[in-house]
Amino acid sequence: MIRLVFRPAAAKDVEEGFRWYEEQRTGLGEEFLEEVERMVRVALESPQRYPIARRETRRALLQRFPYGLFYRVYGDPIVVVACMHVSRDPIRWGLRQ
Repeated sequence: MIRLVFRPAAAKDVEEGFRWYEEQRTGLGEEFLEEVERMVRVALESPQRYPIARRETRRALLQRFPYGLFYRVYGDPIVVVACMHVSRDPIRWGLRQ
């Protein structure tokens, strides 16, 4: 089974997204986390499925939320470098390469 590694900055991105959505409506943060987890499962099942956004980093767009999951495929593991709102400057996650 392919391992998944969240870099600390990516884990912080998810935590911040959770908190923001939870402040908007109780339970919405949990729904955000569920969508992130769903996208992680899809990426693990088919790592090459999503397009390369920059260098070797792929971007999988969440369905219900305007966020992208940015990850690199090293074979084993897959490394998540960011989970960011799509309106943010792409240089912000690009610097995490």
